[in-house]
Amino acid sequence: MKKQQLQVMLRLQDEINSVVNTEWRGQNFPWYRAIWVESAELLDHYGWKWWKKQSPEMDQVKLELVDIWHFGLSLELQHGAPEVVAERMLGELEATTARAGDFREHLEAFTLNTLASRSFDLVGFAQLMADVELDFAELYRRYVGKNVLNRFRQDNGYKDGSYVKTWQGREDNEHLAELAGSLDTAAADYGEQLYLALESRYQSTAVA
Repeated sequence: MKKQQLQVMLRLQDEINSVVNTEWRGQNFPWYRAIWVESAELLDHYGWKWWKKQSPEMDQVKLELVDIWHFGLSLELQHGAPEVVAERMLGELEATTARAGDFREHLEAFTLNTLASRSFDLVGFAQLMADVELDFAELYRRYVGKNVLNRFRQDNGYKDGSYVKTWQGREDNEHLAELAGSLDTAAADYGEQLYLALESRYQSTAVA
């Protein structure tokens, strides 16, 4: 199951990157820099200021981790096809035993490794997941949802500014969350089902 889900996520990432730029592999985009910036945003949601009371915003923390995963997958895809990359990533993940610890210190180590190597620190990311109790099944569900939403926005005018995120009185991510809850995440075509459901609801709004 995990191997299949990895392959699905890598394929979806390849597709959304190709929507943005068909020659994305040859562009050498600084994905590592995006991870670094997202890590800073992530730390803000978790809390680090000792001079004021702060509590981790766990849902936002997990959302930021999913955004980092998008960039990490893009880095991994620079080195091969989704099926080949999934095999290697799976082996690395299965060899990793991560236990919850100091999230802030682990995030700093992950960021330093990312900047030093300009690559994706998969083991460090697995540690961050363990720190915030984000299991692989939830990562998959959240990733596919965000990926589908990103692709849907691109297909409906996000790039030229014509897409409006709010319809039927709610933001598109709320529609997405509702629709995702009605589908089987174990289905091989879960992403396609979710996209079609979102598209159907959006089109019915346009007609109305």
